[in-house]
Amino acid sequence: MNLTLRVWRQSGRDDAGRMVTYQVEDVSPDMSFLEMLDVLNERLIVEGDDPIAFDHDCREGICGMCGMVINGVAHGEQRATTTCQLHMRHFEDGATITIEPWRAAPFPVVKDLVVDRSAFDRIIQAGGFVSVPAGSAPDAHSVPVRKEDADAAFDAATCIGCGACVAACPNGSASLFTAAKITHLGLLPQGQPERLSRAKAMVDQMDAEGFGGCTNTGECTAVCPKGIPLDAIAQMNSDYLKANTK
Repeated sequence: MNLTLRVWRQSGRDDAGRMVTYQVEDVSPDMSFLEMLDVLNERLIVEGDDPIAFDHDCREGICGMCGMVINGVAHGEQRATTTCQLHMRHFEDGATITIEPWRAAPFPVVKDLVVDRSAFDRIIQAGGFVSVPAGSAPDAHSVPVRKEDADAAFDAATCIGCGACVAACPNGSASLFTAAKITHLGLLPQGQPERLSRAKAMVDQMDAEGFGGCTNTGECTAVCPKGIPLDAIAQMNSDYLKANTK
């Protein structure tokens, strides 16, 4: 495959940034998207040019490090797929592909396609700890949990914190991420003692970081590689309302 790439290049936070066009030839359809960028970077290094900076780690769709907007869609147009698991066979030979970083004020660009997502860490930190003295591992099924609650908690816990929800949201909202982190504890017995205070602290921190508000557009769940539903946001809003009225 021969491709034309339009890539966002930015040397640092204070740089205005620009789109740069590259030609990439002889791309195997079996390559992942990041492997294709690796090939381009190897050529740029040989030519004495600065390689394109992008986040990556496990390349197995688990860690949440990779993240870029591909042709206007966070992680690309393949549903329920992270950038590292997106393969070139989903693109046509001769295609022009536009690659940009996450766009949100709380995610400042560090370099090229790399953004600072430490705002997510501070939201999680605001949630504090589970104070229940759990002791040793309990016997299986010693604490009854409704299957519906267990399934919903597990679905929320699959959030990998990639930030695609923020990049896709027209408001730059982190509601889906924050709701996932709140809900996966709030639906289980261990998370009950601080359930309401946790929701209030994390939502307040989300607002303090400068993320926008949720208007139920649904773009977040459409691009979420783990398919976390909007129900999680409804649960978060319910807990937050209760926390502010008690």
